Amino acid sequence: MQERVIVFDVWGDYAHFRKNYSTSSPLTYSFPPRTALSGLIGAIVGLDKSEYFRHFFKVDAKIGCKILQPVKKVRIGENLIDTKSAVKMHLIKNRTQIRFEFVKDPMYRIYFTHSDEQLYKKLKDLLTSHQSVYTPCLGLSQLICNFQFVGEFGLKSSGDEVQEIDSVVPGKCLLEPPDFEEGNEYFSEVMPGEMGEERVVTDYSEILFERNGEKIKAKSKELWEVGNGERIVFL
Repeated sequence: MQERVIVFDVWGDYAHFRKNYSTSSPLTYSFPPRTALSGLIGAIVGLDKSEYFRHFFKVDAKIGCKILQPVKKVRIGENLIDTKSAVKMHLIKNRTQIRFEFVKDPMYRIYFTHSDEQLYKKLKDLLTSHQSVYTPCLGLSQLICNFQFVGEFGLKSSGDEVQEIDSVVPGKCLLEPPDFEEGNEYFSEVMPGEMGEERVVTDYSEILFERNGEKIKAKSKELWEVGNGERIVFL
């Protein structure tokens, strides 16, 4: 793995990262799963939607996420239409209203490094000039997001003693239960981690996070210290 990492922030008005088990009333994860982050990065660098996932297998790509704004969820009714039932869009009369769950005012910090030097450099160049090949969004195409390059920093192992972790933490990396501090709000969600060649999720992980973006005090393996002073665990 490279000894440096790209750090950038993304934010928007709303986000929706659909939980795969929710159907008639879609629910959202509190922050983007690794698969959604792969799609976001793929959009910025211009990878084809049908094959971007091939560039983000865990053996090549390391991605971390930090919650920067408290997670707030709202439900909004969306009018869905059946585009197959009419030849012209303006002739569609039937509407089905579904209540979607959204994250309100989301903001996340993304950490990224990759074994492909060319892809890594392209992302860095685009972020520094605030450009993207395709429009980045937070889960759904209508949920357009903004982004800002934070910097490129060194990356080194941070040991496995009890430390304060800035990012969300995969449960499988915890060496013992974390120190739950009074006043903080801890949650965990089982999220998709990687897709295979057939665009089918091949790996799920339980991810621990603090709802307000506070640090998690824990003993974790695969803990990394970023040059800006933050400590993270990759998803």
